Order: sequence, then C-alpha cells, then structure tokens
Amino acid sequence: MERFDLIILGAGAAGLMCAASASRGGARIAVLEKAERPGKKILISGGGRCNFTNIHAGPAHYLSANPHFAKSALARYTPQDFIELVERYDIAWHEKTLGQLFCDGSAKQIVQMLLDECPDNVDVVCNADVTEVVRDGEHFRVLSNGTSYTAPAMVIATGGPSIPKMGATGFAYDLARQFGLKVVEPRPALVPLTLGGEDILFRELSGVSAPVRARAGKIEFAEAALFTHKGLSGPAILQISSYWRHGEEIGITFLPQMADDWILDLKRDKPRATLRSILSEHLPDRLAEALAQRLGVYRDLGNVPDKELRRAAARLADWRFLPNGTEGFAKAEVTIGGISTNELSSRTMEAKKVPGLYAVGEAVDVTGWLGGYNFQWAWASGAAAGAAIALSR
Repeated sequence: MERFDLIILGAGAAGLMCAASASRGGARIAVLEKAERPGKKILISGGGRCNFTNIHAGPAHYLSANPHFAKSALARYTPQDFIELVERYDIAWHEKTLGQLFCDGSAKQIVQMLLDECPDNVDVVCNADVTEVVRDGEHFRVLSNGTSYTAPAMVIATGGPSIPKMGATGFAYDLARQFGLKVVEPRPALVPLTLGGEDILFRELSGVSAPVRARAGKIEFAEAALFTHKGLSGPAILQISSYWRHGEEIGITFLPQMADDWILDLKRDKPRATLRSILSEHLPDRLAEALAQRLGVYRDLGNVPDKELRRAAARLADWRFLPNGTEGFAKAEVTIGGISTNELSSRTMEAKKVPGLYAVGEAVDVTGWLGGYNFQWAWASGAAAGAAIALSR
C-alpha cells in the first residue's frame, strides 16, 4: 500500500495546478492520470498553442446553477497571476482577439511548466487505470493497476465527458454520486449546432464563414459563424450553444455593422444595384447569393418597394434558425453541469458533507465562455483547493 497526504485523480489543467499548489505545504502527493501522458487537453487547445487564459475573465463569463460560486476562486487567482507564472518560465505569449492569450510556441510549454511546478514530493502516475475508490475511515483508498493508494484527502479532477476520443468520461460524476454528492445534469457546451427541416438548405454553404451577431434568448455574441455540412459552428455559435436549449430558435444578424434603414439609403444612392451585389460587398459570394435567393429580392433596388426592402433588412438583422440538436460531447469543447456547487465550499472546493474530498475544474458545475475562460477556472479552482489542502496539514 502506498501512503500519501493527497491523491489527485486527473493530471489535466486543474489537477496539475492543484498538485503544484498543495505541494508547497510539503505534502506527499500522488496524481493518477489514466492517459499515457499528462495534460492531453492542454496540448490540443488553441491549435496546439494553448489559449491559456483570458485577461477579461470574471464571474460574469461563467455559467453555473449558482452564478456566485466562482467568484471566490477567480478573485484569488487571477489571469495576471497565471501570466506572471508563464513569464517566470520565459514562455513567450501573445494576445489575440477579445483578450485571448496564447503561447507563441507550443502548448507543451504549459504542461512542462505545470510539471516543473510540482517538486519531488509529487508523483505523477500515467496509464493509471482506477478500478476502485473507497472511504476507509478517515482515509481514501484508490486501487489502480494493482497498487493501492491511500491518503486523508482526495481531489476529483477528471473533467467531464467532452471530447471522448481524448479519453473523457463521466467518471467524476459517478464518483461524486458514490459519495452522496448531487450532480447537475451534464450537457455539451461550446459545441456546433445541427440543422434540419428547411434550414438544411444552408448545408450547401459548408465551409463558408462570416462575422455575425448570434443570439440565444437574451444572450448574444458578435464573432464569426461557420456553416458546416451538419449545421452551424464557429466562435459565435459555440458561444451561444452553451445557452441554447432544445426546441428554441437562435437568431443571426448577418450585417451587424449596418445602421438602421441602411437598405433604403442604398436604394437612394445605388438604385441600379441588386441586393445580391450589395451583400457580396460585405459577405462571401456564396452566402450573399444564398441569402438573396431566400429573400426573393432579384430586381434592382430602385425598382423594389420600400416595404419589401425593409422586410428583407429585418430578416437579415434577425434570421431565425431552429437547431434540431448539437454535435454532442464528441465535438463539445467543455461540459455544462457537473458536481453541484451546492455540495462544495466556494473557498476551498471541499465537499461540505465529505471532509477531505475536493472537486476542481470541469468536473464542477462551472463552465466558461470560449476563449481561455475554462483554463482560468481550472487554474483558479485548482489553486484554491491546493492552497486549502496545504494549510490543513
């Protein structure tokens, strides 16, 4: 039997950050990772350059049954804290749009940095097939590959079921339920939407992208949308997918930069122009043609009644689609739902009913926007739990 002060299940972003933070108290830590190497999701993020945080990250950028839960951890470990860590390791980085920060080089640098932050008292064990987890008195006992690990504290950092080809499962939820913790029903988030019915006609535009404003309910995002052979994707669609529910429509504004009555102004200034030619000045040709055909406005603008033009402009400002679903966990970047925040301390991430049991990262019902927000939650929640564990020794 291997005795430790802490067992962390999962060597992803949150698990490694938790290990690094908890190790500062001198605890002997075992990090058990079922994959062949740590940080696999980090390695594929941002096209291999890791969108490691967002400078704007704050509680308003997260979804949870309890929107206040993330405030404590996010306030105590900020994007600037992680930037300072990255810079201590001389990892060059740059900002893309909307506050998204990426490595200039490779995501491997982030994984190696986290491993280097873990001193010799941290054992990271890969290819760890966990077959049993039990509470034995005041200790947790984990059986993996024939070895029994025991410790008075354990952290669930195994993420959610998004991207199963990376080995993702709902193991965290099974474990939580085993210990009597409630789970908010998980569903795919930051995921492409699928179309059916008349909307299926837009599949002919597969590969076409355009800047839009996309809405689900009262939430909207101004970014790019991408037509796919199954439906809609791109940053704007991925963002609203976290808010969309089955049976609801979404709205797309195709010319978000246009002022009110733009189409009547153009009728006056360019009466011999067609709607298709005008749309082609702002949108890809294939999209412009498809929209003009569906609007049924073929004549020169000067020969089209104002009422008809206003109707066309109104539809372009709020083109409705009725998704019939999503591409599921296979294509979802993250998971909405997870271990209920009502079960956890927002300061320490410890289970209120099970002393010594913690949950961090995507396993918890806290889900960020696209663009580095979910990594910031991983760093913040992992650091919160690690610091609490270090202080408790």
